[in-house]
Amino acid sequence: MNDGAADQWFAACPRGLENLLVAELQSLGSERTRETVAGVYFHGPSAIGYRACLWSRLANRILRPLATLEVADADQLYRQLKTIDWGSLFSVDQSFAIDFSGESRSIRNTQFGAQRSKDAIVDWFVDSQGQRPSVERRQPDVRFNIRLSKGRVVVSIDYSGGSLHQRGYRQKAGVAPLKENLAAAILLRADWPGMAARGGALIDPMCGSGTLLLEGAMMAADMAPGLGRRRFGFERLKDHNEAQWQAILADASGRAERGKARQLPEVRGYDADPSVIRRAQENIARAGLQQHVRVSCKALGELRKPTHTPLTRGLVICNPPYGERLGEKDSLKFLYRELGAMMVREFPDWQAALFTSDLDLGRATGLRSHKRYTLFNGALETHLLLFNLEGNRLRDAAPASDHGGRPPGTSGSELSDGAKMFANRIRKNRKRLSSWLQREGIDCYRLYDADMPEYAVAVDIYGGAVHVAEYQAPRGVDQEAADRRLGEVRAALPEALGVAPEVIAYKQRRRQRGSAQYEKQASRGEYLSVREGQAKLLVNLWDYLDTGLFLDHRPLRLKIASESRNRDFLNLFCYTGSATVHAAIGGARSTTSVDMSNTYLGWLRKNLAHNGLAETRHHLVRANCLQWLEEDSGSYDLILLDPPSFSNSKSMDDSFDVQRDHPQLLRAAMARLRGDGTLYFSNNRRGFSLDAGIAQQFSCRDITNNTLDPDFQRKRKVHCCWQITHRQGAQGPLSVRPN
Repeated sequence: MNDGAADQWFAACPRGLENLLVAELQSLGSERTRETVAGVYFHGPSAIGYRACLWSRLANRILRPLATLEVADADQLYRQLKTIDWGSLFSVDQSFAIDFSGESRSIRNTQFGAQRSKDAIVDWFVDSQGQRPSVERRQPDVRFNIRLSKGRVVVSIDYSGGSLHQRGYRQKAGVAPLKENLAAAILLRADWPGMAARGGALIDPMCGSGTLLLEGAMMAADMAPGLGRRRFGFERLKDHNEAQWQAILADASGRAERGKARQLPEVRGYDADPSVIRRAQENIARAGLQQHVRVSCKALGELRKPTHTPLTRGLVICNPPYGERLGEKDSLKFLYRELGAMMVREFPDWQAALFTSDLDLGRATGLRSHKRYTLFNGALETHLLLFNLEGNRLRDAAPASDHGGRPPGTSGSELSDGAKMFANRIRKNRKRLSSWLQREGIDCYRLYDADMPEYAVAVDIYGGAVHVAEYQAPRGVDQEAADRRLGEVRAALPEALGVAPEVIAYKQRRRQRGSAQYEKQASRGEYLSVREGQAKLLVNLWDYLDTGLFLDHRPLRLKIASESRNRDFLNLFCYTGSATVHAAIGGARSTTSVDMSNTYLGWLRKNLAHNGLAETRHHLVRANCLQWLEEDSGSYDLILLDPPSFSNSKSMDDSFDVQRDHPQLLRAAMARLRGDGTLYFSNNRRGFSLDAGIAQQFSCRDITNNTLDPDFQRKRKVHCCWQITHRQGAQGPLSVRPN
């Protein structure tokens, strides 16, 4: 190649990056750029090819076209390729590889096209030099790109020698890795270079292996992305100008050293998975940016804005999971909502960028995006959403109810004497509980539980909504009278509570058999977020018999939260996992939640996501608890065992009766409890009595009274609860605790 000659080049890139690549190539000194689909043609001397390979953050490959050939079939392809002087490009003792793309009537697959091309090159050397070069697919000395389209073949030298997105700092790819050049494009679209120049910070709350952070730090430090690559394809070409290349390389190395010596912007990342954080740290070390990029293990729900230095402006950038598994998208919506809430809470004056393949998930953040770009991650269409967080308020998770033209709390008609009496009792109970509710900060509580026998309902408050469960009337009770009283309840509650009728859900509670408790009563699909202690929990007041949160267990859940730090927690018959969420937020080292219901495990997955908790340390198991206990080999510091009173689910070989079967169940659970651990056993079977053999074998303390708050003091038999530990000197399971 003549150093001063102008040559045509082609830079390949992912679709959607073409105009960014034009600007980048022009900044490197290219001439006469022209966009095409997934690439840019440009002109310039050999130095521009070297600089593009070393400095392009966006290109996949830099190709130098050699020839354009007309080919009608495979034989003509072979003949035409033999007209090229291959010996002027590389030596017979070097290896080469062919990347072939395109098809025609006679060349029906790329493998056949590559084979015929390889034959032509090998035969050229045999004919002219009597020797044949070797073909090496993985690490050849020289790589050629041959593209067939519409009867024409373009033959190019691959100057990059492999995709340029491989910078050299990432040895292992995690799940669904983000390619480095796509990460760079995301940062450029979000104006990170400009923000970094103004002193802004970069934070990734779900950083994975750290690709966005590293690309951002390299931009801020003026580091050429190709400095970490072992070699480029052009280095083994015969016409390679080593002196020119070393000059370009030395200039880039000097710029990087000077850049890293400056005070760089704050660049931080977080992830809930310790193994992913370790991988990110390894990548950071390979890039030589340990002093500038910091990552730590932290779930989204625990993330707070750093306070060690003032961070008045910056960019929150994130590539959250998209949700490829069945049902995962439903729980991811709550994770994205938590992401949106975290961004406006912790970084209200910053900019934000969210990269996702699913616009529904992007909208689930509840934030308004002012800009959207379409990009391609391979063949997958993806979207970059940009947000200005200043003044960006979270949209409501669900539209407000239509009150039908009436102000909330009005029934539209005069109450009957019975309805007035019921309304007065509701007001009286609310007044009695008010000081306790305010002192403890309680959102969800039982307000009324058949205080007046003729009004046999339970009224539970869930934030701003109400759940009413009508107890099934005993035989002999006049059904017409029962229906009239329920009508009076319906009339009285909106006025007594000051709420719209539409936010009150009504159910009739009957004894459930088999899977009836899991079956839908409605299909509204509305989840209401309520707070209990430090946890945010999702309840559904309409679709199922139960709401997803047993209010009587509130004190026990808070107790578990206070005792879970650095402990391994097992939740048996976990239901929707509210106790698991409390344990996780309380600092549990790990949680394991077991239930037979896919519905409830999916609900738990949503609850975890809603609190920004990853499933890395929180394991969900669908199984029969007794069978699972007999097969499990783990050990735990803290166990919650809250079985149903009775079950004859079709998923079980036999029925379960808590009075009959609890000794076997408790012994199996205690076999998994470490020597100094605690098991909490609770059930709501009326007249339940603890087996005498269990009381003799283990240390059992009845703590029922301590697990009932004022809203359940009136009906103290709502559940019974024991704290069970190994007797002094007894051994729990032999195990080694994690560090």
